[in-house]
Amino acid sequence: MNTHHPFQELDMTKPVIGFIGLGLMGSNMVENLQKKGFEPMVMDLNKEAVAAVVARGATEAGSARELAAACDIVMLCLTTSVVVEKLVYAEDGILAGIKEGAVVVDFGTSIPASTRKIGADLAAKGAGMIDAALGRTPAHAKDGLLNIMVGGDKATFDKVQPVLAMQGENIFYLGALGAGHTTKLINNYIGMTTVTAMSQAFAVADRAGIDRQQLFDIMSTGPSSSPFMKFCKNYAVDGVSDLGFSIANANKDLGYFLAMVDNLGTRAPIAEGTSAHLQAAVDAGMGNGNVPEIFDYFLTLGK
Repeated sequence: MNTHHPFQELDMTKPVIGFIGLGLMGSNMVENLQKKGFEPMVMDLNKEAVAAVVARGATEAGSARELAAACDIVMLCLTTSVVVEKLVYAEDGILAGIKEGAVVVDFGTSIPASTRKIGADLAAKGAGMIDAALGRTPAHAKDGLLNIMVGGDKATFDKVQPVLAMQGENIFYLGALGAGHTTKLINNYIGMTTVTAMSQAFAVADRAGIDRQQLFDIMSTGPSSSPFMKFCKNYAVDGVSDLGFSIANANKDLGYFLAMVDNLGTRAPIAEGTSAHLQAAVDAGMGNGNVPEIFDYFLTLGK
């Protein structure tokens, strides 16, 4: 029995939402949707995270196929392109269950080429896709104040825009599918390169006998001053690790950035350097630490 109405006729302020990926960011995004009257269908391997959102009125899906078959918008907040592809293409995956007219929204940071491939396969089944990479923090997610960078067909974007507006304060429509992920990767390349370079500066200052606090006082009165420098100083000077983004995550994003650059037929030597340092820190067992903790890796470097 098929009772769902064509997607175009739905009240777009109240579509049925499915949400896969209840990490820190995803859980808070779901909580925000629940506060705004939605009762999403959810999935995650972490049963505690599932229980928390189910206690507030969500339902748990038995499979991605079941979730896709029941929902008008399928939201993904997952860690890697590999995980996204697994959920889309599995026998009981999203592609097997997706309804005509439904839209998949990928909030994660994925490889643009992978995003475009998935989008084409969804389009063949009459479904849409947008990539909607996120800026800001899980705290912003809980209040619906994220920055959202969106790529995709304009008509598909317009369909889901009312719901995105409940999740983000600033929504940037950037063009064709993959543009959101591309922009996010460029943004993260700059951010992580900045943190890596500044952490190295503090380590070199230490080796040279320059007071780290003084170095910060001098740099922060000039144009190098930035929120990222403050995060680096908080760790290198005060021992406070307060940038909630792991070295392992940064390493993944730089790897994706380099894969994207390779797909564009060019090279990014500065990113290669950042990537090599992040990879070395991961290899040294520091992957779970926040990115400014790479200072410790630079501190130990010999000739």
